[in-house]
Amino acid sequence: MSGRFITFEGIDGAGKSTHIAALAERLRRSGAEVVCTREPGGTELAEKLRDLVLHLSMDALTEAMLVFAARRDHVQRVIQPALARGASVVCDRFTDATFAYQGSGRGFDLALLAQLESWVHGDLQPALTLWLDLPAETAARRRAEARAADRFEREDQAFFERVRAGYAARMAAAPQRFARIDSSLAKPAVWAQIEAELERRGW
Repeated sequence: MSGRFITFEGIDGAGKSTHIAALAERLRRSGAEVVCTREPGGTELAEKLRDLVLHLSMDALTEAMLVFAARRDHVQRVIQPALARGASVVCDRFTDATFAYQGSGRGFDLALLAQLESWVHGDLQPALTLWLDLPAETAARRRAEARAADRFEREDQAFFERVRAGYAARMAAAPQRFARIDSSLAKPAVWAQIEAELERRGW
């Protein structure tokens, strides 16, 4: 099970972190080297840009360009080298998040995002994207119970409904890559769906 690029997507509060750790452990038990990383972030530069994006006010174009700048460094320094040496990469968010948050959430030009996607990482796409989907209202309740909100997490429910719709659109455009996971269920039931998807793919 080496050399696979797997991403987790979903609105804030979907519970990605728990299942990322579980998947990484499952892959390691199979003998794979596993690199767990996140976006924006994953490198020193990208983490600095993440802090700006999460906490400073900016317009949608600036936001999108900072996210893609962070992604460029991340792809070049972490993701591509890991895949090249046969490691599996498990990433908390990738470009689908940009289309969902900056595209659908902020209403930014999807065609321009597609051009940036092409420039920044060409034809590199995940082998599997696990979309942890749940209603925006449920996600908001979970976020409020878990932590202080960043700039995105302070957005209203309508914003997160648009983000969720953006993920649905990305899945419709690439159904072979996506697996929708019902994240409104208890953690064991969510993990059972993820394992079933891996088994369906023979992983």
